[in-house]
Amino acid sequence: MNFQQLRYVRETVRRQLNLTEAARALHTSQPGVSRQIRELEEELGVDLFERHGRRFVRLTPAGRQLLPIIERVLEEAENLRRAGAEFAARDQGSLVVATTHTQARYMLPAVVAAYRARYPKVRLSLQQGSPTAIAQMVIRGEADMAIATESLDHYEELVTLPAYRWSHAVVVPSGHPLARVRPLTLEAISRWPIVTYSTEFAGRSKIDQTFAAADLKLDVVFTAIDSDVIKTYVELGLGVGIIASVAFDEKRDRALRRLKSDALFPVNTTRVALRRGVYLREIVLAFIEAFSPELDEARVRAAIRGA
Repeated sequence: MNFQQLRYVRETVRRQLNLTEAARALHTSQPGVSRQIRELEEELGVDLFERHGRRFVRLTPAGRQLLPIIERVLEEAENLRRAGAEFAARDQGSLVVATTHTQARYMLPAVVAAYRARYPKVRLSLQQGSPTAIAQMVIRGEADMAIATESLDHYEELVTLPAYRWSHAVVVPSGHPLARVRPLTLEAISRWPIVTYSTEFAGRSKIDQTFAAADLKLDVVFTAIDSDVIKTYVELGLGVGIIASVAFDEKRDRALRRLKSDALFPVNTTRVALRRGVYLREIVLAFIEAFSPELDEARVRAAIRGA
């Protein structure tokens, strides 16, 4: 039995039993994956997968029982590697942060600058994607952490911690009639075409829920994942924009006006997500604390332990 065999089993399951995809992800051949899994099954004395010809069709009952053990063994092996690397070089290495555009563009620049000043030897990478995609990156071990507002707390494999709270903002071009409405209401907003986020991003679900709860239907004419793109099309007169409040900058967005709308929308919480059971390196803990000072080392370690 070896770690390679265990990795082949795990990756095959992750790829929905598609051996071709598993082999591609592992940079090997399909026959090689099949052979290594068969050798592991022979050593264990049980089949892990039911087969139809050469195809894997499902996990066997034994496979379903043994898969969590395989995953724990590989997790601890990775933790051992990380711990060794940590003691060998505490202030260097690589750090991958998976996040959304809004976080990368508006919340992380100052954090990254301060972090780089403290850890100049760390190779830092920001990987952007949807909340679902970045959650999967952390689960697969491709990123050290994820930062987003939507979806991260939907995965049992992840531990999530609240980082900061924010609300949505309504933005319109200068001189727009909606700017003269006092007080601003959801009903008044709903009379105009809306430009806002795609469904997975930046608390969009709460926007929809807020108007639905007021029995109001939105005419969403344009969506994007990027706050800057949304603001550009609001400037062009395509509609009224609803964006994350952190994405509005009075100096840069001088062609737009932010309306007083905080009380109209529920508060959103941006979270940091880590893989459950992961070994926490110093450089990871330091980045989390730089992003959200309340998330100090003691609180993060307690969350990972489940305390």
